[in-house]
Amino acid sequence: MLPYANRPSADAIVTAVPGLAPYARPAVVLHPTERAPALHDSSIAGPMLWAADEPWPHCSVPDEREPSGLPPVAMIPVVQVFRRDAPGDWWPEGADVFQLLWCPNTHWDPPAPQVDGNPVVEIRWRRAADLSGEPLRPPAPVRQEDEDYGFSPVPHTLTPVPLTDFPDPQELPDDIAKDLDRLVAETGGEDGADVITRVAGCKFGGWPTWHVAAPWDVRCRACDASMRLLFTVASDHGTGITVGRWGDLRVFGCPVDAGHGHEFDVHG
Repeated sequence: MLPYANRPSADAIVTAVPGLAPYARPAVVLHPTERAPALHDSSIAGPMLWAADEPWPHCSVPDEREPSGLPPVAMIPVVQVFRRDAPGDWWPEGADVFQLLWCPNTHWDPPAPQVDGNPVVEIRWRRAADLSGEPLRPPAPVRQEDEDYGFSPVPHTLTPVPLTDFPDPQELPDDIAKDLDRLVAETGGEDGADVITRVAGCKFGGWPTWHVAAPWDVRCRACDASMRLLFTVASDHGTGITVGRWGDLRVFGCPVDAGHGHEFDVHG
């Protein structure tokens, strides 16, 4: 069964807690399925569309295994998503493929906006028409953490689950948060899981998870605007991904100008 199949509809949620309406955000949860992905599938650790004459990205940031960062380490494919599977206003004009790669090593004190103690991440927005239709075999990293460390994902296809997401109650006025807490308790099922706010999993859009700390405002380094959650890479037993202490790697984007770049954060 796909995640959130039994979740109340967005209309039902807002009817139960009308004050939530201004906080609703679209999201697409990308549910991993253990099936070998093809080149044109949205996937985790699957084959990536790539221009035939484009060099594969490498990371020369010092890592835990080699403080010099040399020789550079080939990045590995983590996520590829096609626009058809996750339509939304998070896509730059003209782009129809999202790619996230990372260096499969722990990096301490990396340059901004990378995250301390985690992989160095690179994001590419693409046009499928500009890329080769032939599968590319990326170079193997010259060094990487043990496969069970969590930075070497297992190939899965991704099935989109569009829904409307709502924020952590701590980000809401007290009266709305109280009503939301009641709704969460009523809809949590036997295990009491929150299926209303900060929907879990690999996803585009929505609201960020906050498991072990109070929410904070992620600010754009270029213009100081409040950034919005763009993409989440979630720890998951099936895909073999572990970030932080079984947490989420979150990518934030600037709502004023996408050219201001991204901010990376790991929570959990």
